[in-house]
Amino acid sequence: MKIDWAALGSVFGVGLVTTVALVALFTLGMVGLSKQEQASQQGGSAVLARTGAYACFALCAAAIAYGIYLIVA
Repeated sequence: MKIDWAALGSVFGVGLVTTVALVALFTLGMVGLSKQEQASQQGGSAVLARTGAYACFALCAAAIAYGIYLIVA
């Protein structure tokens, strides 16, 4: 049995970068929602924060759906 260490390292690297990117996107979405609540409590407009948060969540969902597609296909 021969292990292709370069391919294993490549898969690990892509997995690590993807995981960090998804966590960062989800965190930005949560921050956007918290800013929306703060702005609405202070009487300001929170449309931009809500739109950005929803966009981050949509990108997370799209990345997860694409990953599931890659596994199933």
